[in-house]
Amino acid sequence: MPLYKTITTPNNSKVLIWKIEESYEELLQGIQLTDNCRTRVASMKSEIHQRGFLSVRHLLKKAGYKASDLFYNSSGKPHLKDGKHISITHSFTFAAIIVSDGVIGIDIEKQRDKIGVIAHKFIDYEFNYLSSDQVRELTVVWCVKESLYKAFATDGMSFKQHTKVIPFEIGEQETTGWIIYNDQLEKYEIKFLEFEGFTCAYAIKSEI
Repeated sequence: MPLYKTITTPNNSKVLIWKIEESYEELLQGIQLTDNCRTRVASMKSEIHQRGFLSVRHLLKKAGYKASDLFYNSSGKPHLKDGKHISITHSFTFAAIIVSDGVIGIDIEKQRDKIGVIAHKFIDYEFNYLSSDQVRELTVVWCVKESLYKAFATDGMSFKQHTKVIPFEIGEQETTGWIIYNDQLEKYEIKFLEFEGFTCAYAIKSEI
């Protein structure tokens, strides 16, 4: 089974990344799905989404959990029964989870030129520091903002209006993210990495 990368952070968060190389049938092996999981995966029309869903269940197993340990609240945010925080993502041929004692979020996206077409929908302040390598930088910004959105998980939150990504260099693989929503202000430590044409970013809430 292709566990692609494991990252353990100093604050006791763990990131697990899976490269999805197996078939749907192969991914069904070695894990125990709940009845709800079976219903959900059977309802998915795309096989790549089915394989992403099953890959996440393999990542849960690698992290020491069963599929039945995962549940979702009314807003669709995932939780673990032992009280730890979890965030989940998958994109094409990669899936990932992050598990932590604190509030976290994670996202993986494929680097594609078309991100430039939709940039105005999720970027405002960040346009001030983008360089010529915009596909990679925009993908980092998108991943960071998606991670912040998953961490905050509040209805009505806007990527463009309520999140800010502090200027960064691609080679540094870290930055800071802010959520400014009504009277709430939250700061997040951001780490990101690139591999095989994909970008992954994860956000860990920090003290202000």
